[in-house]
Amino acid sequence: MNKIKALFCVIIPIALAFLFNTKIGSTPPILKFLNPFMGFWQNAENNHFMFNHKAKIKGAIDEIQIVFDDRMIPHIFAKNDHDLYLAQGYVTAMHRLWQMDFQTRFAAGRISEVVGEKAIEVDRYQRRMGMVYGAENSLKGMMADPKAKEMILAYTDGINAYIKTLSHANYPIEYKILDFKPENWSPVKCALLLKQMSAVLAMGSDEFYMTNILKKFGTEVTKDLFPDYPFREDPIIPVGTKWDFTPLSIPKTPESFTKAITGEVKTTEKIEGIGSNNWALSGNKTASGFPILANDPHLDLTLPSIWYQIQLHAPGVNTYGVSLPGAPGVIIGFNQKIAWGVTNVAADVLDFYQIKFKDDSHKEYWYNNQWKATKTRLETIKIRGSKDEIDTVYYTHHGPVVYFQQPKYARANNVPVGDALRWIAHDESNELMTFYYLNRGKNYNDYRKALTFYTAPAQNFVFASIDNDIAITPNGKFPLKWKNQGKFILDGTDPSYDWQGWIPAAQNPTVKNPPRGFVSSANQSSTDASYPYYINWEFAPYERGKRINDRLTTMTKANLDSIRLMQTDNYSIMAQNILPTLLPLVNNEQLNATQKEAFSYVNKWNKRYDANEIAASVFEIWTKRVSFNIWDDEFKVDGIPMRYPSRDRTIELILKQPESKWFDNVKTPQKETLSDLVNEAFKYSCDSLERRFGPINKDWNWANVKQTNVPHLAKIPGFGSKVLLIGGAKSTINAMSEANGPSWRMVIELGKTPKGHGVYPGGQSGNPGSKFYDNMVDKWASGQLYDLFYMQSPDDKSGKIISRLKISK
Repeated sequence: MNKIKALFCVIIPIALAFLFNTKIGSTPPILKFLNPFMGFWQNAENNHFMFNHKAKIKGAIDEIQIVFDDRMIPHIFAKNDHDLYLAQGYVTAMHRLWQMDFQTRFAAGRISEVVGEKAIEVDRYQRRMGMVYGAENSLKGMMADPKAKEMILAYTDGINAYIKTLSHANYPIEYKILDFKPENWSPVKCALLLKQMSAVLAMGSDEFYMTNILKKFGTEVTKDLFPDYPFREDPIIPVGTKWDFTPLSIPKTPESFTKAITGEVKTTEKIEGIGSNNWALSGNKTASGFPILANDPHLDLTLPSIWYQIQLHAPGVNTYGVSLPGAPGVIIGFNQKIAWGVTNVAADVLDFYQIKFKDDSHKEYWYNNQWKATKTRLETIKIRGSKDEIDTVYYTHHGPVVYFQQPKYARANNVPVGDALRWIAHDESNELMTFYYLNRGKNYNDYRKALTFYTAPAQNFVFASIDNDIAITPNGKFPLKWKNQGKFILDGTDPSYDWQGWIPAAQNPTVKNPPRGFVSSANQSSTDASYPYYINWEFAPYERGKRINDRLTTMTKANLDSIRLMQTDNYSIMAQNILPTLLPLVNNEQLNATQKEAFSYVNKWNKRYDANEIAASVFEIWTKRVSFNIWDDEFKVDGIPMRYPSRDRTIELILKQPESKWFDNVKTPQKETLSDLVNEAFKYSCDSLERRFGPINKDWNWANVKQTNVPHLAKIPGFGSKVLLIGGAKSTINAMSEANGPSWRMVIELGKTPKGHGVYPGGQSGNPGSKFYDNMVDKWASGQLYDLFYMQSPDDKSGKIISRLKISK
């Protein structure tokens, strides 16, 4: 018995030690995690709040001084470009290493290495979409340019220099929770980060829906319900702008293009919400007499923040703004002479081609009346706790054939089986030089030169300069297409369906110093119908752009406050357009007490999606239900994925065609009218709110219904923000939903000394134990901006400096 007891005394501690030091499922190794010398205690703020300190970095050419202000924003002072980007890599890794690592692992399809088999479908999707293939091609473009090569290699060296300083004790906490360790950075990761942004902004793909609609309803109905230009539009380039170039001849439209066949697959429709705003006013509309530029790019909100604030100062450059953690340079910002910002164009630069294979080996496909060989790319996916998987991806000259069987991964539902992907993000490019030249830009000509280097994701670049020039350019590398090429699935056997070259960069739509005194964008149509080239057939709804232009048209003597308040404007042009028609259709006598009270709120509503507005909640659910009632009976068919007509077309139908056949529900024996649909939808809205929150009370307020919050990037519980009771909606300038909204708000007042103001919903640090992790969230939620400390030297006394770092070789 004593021997058995002795055996247990030995075995049980060993077993417990093994158990507590082994990752089980999503639970980190407990003893490692709780270890007071290496575990999560080491992530408390004091261990990462370094005051005046020094570091030696191999490869530094000269001394570099970095000062941190009271929001922990680094201001880097270097004596050459190499050291500038070396230091940028170092401090970005110091604050955001795990975020950089996780985002690039995700982009590369390498999450299974960390979490095991449960991420295998995610990784397959990323590999099969050609993310690494595209990043490798982009990197070729970067490394072929001496300046871009210097930037990316120095930035990489800076990140790796910081990684070398780490022991397990001071790994970011997510490494401890997920039980893995940092790996060395490589230049291809910088390219991967830019590819991931391209993937986010490419949004969904509608050609599968549209092809099914064409097959079911025919050409006339498709043209009527899905027009090539919206009924209401206030385009980015003002209507009537003359094009001062001779356009290239447009490729001939193939006769067979309307006969394209779709794959029987449910797809992801483009979702409104990945939207943004930017504008610039000329000095004749501002109080200072100098231009003011504003930008608020809208993206999925996360902690740590998508952006990282930084100032870069070296001979020939002094720029401040936000960078993408993992890429050198400032993406959105200003310098002494100019300011710039971006919004998404939503250009049609991602197309699927139906491929005809010779047999199930997929080694040959039919193209231009002959069999052509495919190329194969072997993707080795490492899986934690399991053996590697080798996935074979077949490439045609268009690009990868993403799937041959219906995938199990929900995000891949927008990919048709057996089709090849042609995507601009797969091409060689060098976007880094755009930002290299913008960071150093002095005038309009510098801005135009910088844009010629930019490929994807296509962006509306807004610009202002101290010379009192303002401009905007929907910019990227746009394929030369025949009209509607990519509106429907394309025929991969016929060369006339291929992209036929490129729109010259100088002929991308642009306007400089328009008579109205401002330029602006909100993801709406790039131009009016007179622009000779095809960029896309559908853009974001026009309401945000219309509201911006209405306000800027009447604005005089604009200052910081008038622009800041405009960025958080919650007025709904959609409500202004449609409420006068909807309200009289509601039969008050058929409403119950709650519904009558709700109707009274909507009837008196100021059409603003403010946080405390009950009417906004009722209106939002009501109008979505009206759209469902009109379209769902005919545009939802099992096995034939389709989409609804746009909001613009739906409103046109309601306002101009009150007797339309589309109001009848074909699945019921009686004939429904618009009034029937509107009344059912209104009752539905009130009843759904009552079921959720009880009789009308403050819980019906729009902010409470919307529940805006900023989640952690990996959705780790407790690391996200609280619910933020704020207003805004997708159809307002302040385009805000549950976890999507303005990822960075910036206002730049140009002048002899530029004044920058900005905020994002997060903080500089990626460490949830730091006070700099989410210290800007409340100010962002309240619509306030911080003054940006634009330093002229390391000893500039105009701001509060809390820490200094000197880097020497």
